Amino acid sequence: MADPKGFLTTPREEWPRRPAGERVRDWDEVYVPGALLPIVGRQADRCMDCGVPFCHEACPLGNLIPEWNDLVSRSDWRAASERLHATNNFPEFTGRLCPAPCEAGCVLAINQPAVTIKNVECAIADTAWEEGFVPPLPPERLSGRTVAVIGSGPAGLAAAQQLTRAGHTVAVYERDDRIGGLLRYGIPAFKMEKRHLERRVGQMRAEGTRFRTSAAVGRDVDAAALRARYDAVVIATGATAWRELTVPGRELAGVHQAMEYLPLANRVCEGDLERSPLSAAGRHVVVVGGGDTGADCLGTAVREGAASVTQLDIYARPGAERDERAEPWPTYPRLYRLSAAHEEARDLRSAPAADADARLFAASTLRFTGDERGHVRALHLVGVDAGRRPLPGSERSLPADLVLLALGFSGPDRHDGLVDGLGLDMEPRGTIARDRGFATNVPGVFAAGDAARGQSLVVWAIAEGRAVAAAVDRHLSGGSTRLPAPVGPYDRPMTA
Repeated sequence: MADPKGFLTTPREEWPRRPAGERVRDWDEVYVPGALLPIVGRQADRCMDCGVPFCHEACPLGNLIPEWNDLVSRSDWRAASERLHATNNFPEFTGRLCPAPCEAGCVLAINQPAVTIKNVECAIADTAWEEGFVPPLPPERLSGRTVAVIGSGPAGLAAAQQLTRAGHTVAVYERDDRIGGLLRYGIPAFKMEKRHLERRVGQMRAEGTRFRTSAAVGRDVDAAALRARYDAVVIATGATAWRELTVPGRELAGVHQAMEYLPLANRVCEGDLERSPLSAAGRHVVVVGGGDTGADCLGTAVREGAASVTQLDIYARPGAERDERAEPWPTYPRLYRLSAAHEEARDLRSAPAADADARLFAASTLRFTGDERGHVRALHLVGVDAGRRPLPGSERSLPADLVLLALGFSGPDRHDGLVDGLGLDMEPRGTIARDRGFATNVPGVFAAGDAARGQSLVVWAIAEGRAVAAAVDRHLSGGSTRLPAPVGPYDRPMTA
């Protein structure tokens, strides 16, 4: 503990965002460049170095948070980077994208604002790259065993890096034309600029990992032949089967899934397109779904110049304080949070029909109606109670030229032929079945990340990638491994 009184004398201070009117004119990250380092040392001083640090338990990676907080407070960035990378392959991803369950588990959060763990993590990662503290780590010798990793999202990349460093020859197969999976085409650049992804992929190439793009296993690459070619296969394709909204008018033109919309906007940022075919420019947009994907659609539509953007959340507006009975510390509470996208919509008044930050809470979609050409023109909704029952007299309509469905994902997409080509067993909820060692019913085939866990957080995906790598290494070496396994396939976040 660098400052024994830091948690008493120093208030919480977060990485400041650029003014909303400025940042919506570009696709750069929303934060003020260079404004994190001046505050992060003081924030690290707030860490109490608890005897039993619950932030460890709240983080599936088991990040050594008090240790690197202390090192940051002493400006020992090299040692802080070593402690951070000991448990997390990609801290610049989690430092930007993770909702920080570690902060919900911070002991200080019992009665004060938590330590800004996520900001400290991001500062360590960025400083490590700037100072050259994260060189490639190729293996000293090769094992002679080969592994195919299917999917290049955070789970697949983490598994591939761990297995490459263990000495196995690893090839990553990605169905898109660039590596990154959801990190590449699902996450908007204003949340994480793609240079961070490119930097890690470059590191992995230098370590020996091989990448195969535009290679959809099951469609472009025969799944059974791939299995026969490699000593082991890791399936980390993510949960790409989106949930549908079966209401009248769903067939109208202009009603799209969020993951049809977001990748096109990302391709504009990549320079592949001059303009998205689904651009929100000049259109009245309604986003159905109150989660992070819906917020990503909101921020993207605002940047594209939508006439208005409204987001529907079927849940009631949560409170500003933790409900100690329903969600006691150290569980992750459902609170009213203002993301960067919601802040932008509020400040720019992008949703005149909604509440202050563009969201309509406790709202359920009834139907869509369109014009004579079959294009959506309105969304009809109704207010609901806590049991999602319609409230009499609460029906209303919103103008809608573009409707985006952000209702979550159930598991891997069965249409690409991977699951059936390998003959994988599936769980009733649509995910790939696996045992306690991450192994599927097909010998030598393992599954990790959202494809087997179901839709989850980036930090869980990385944790699963690290854990499945340990399972595969054990399988290839005949029963032993030195790779860490931070989570098991049946582990879940802390709940009351």
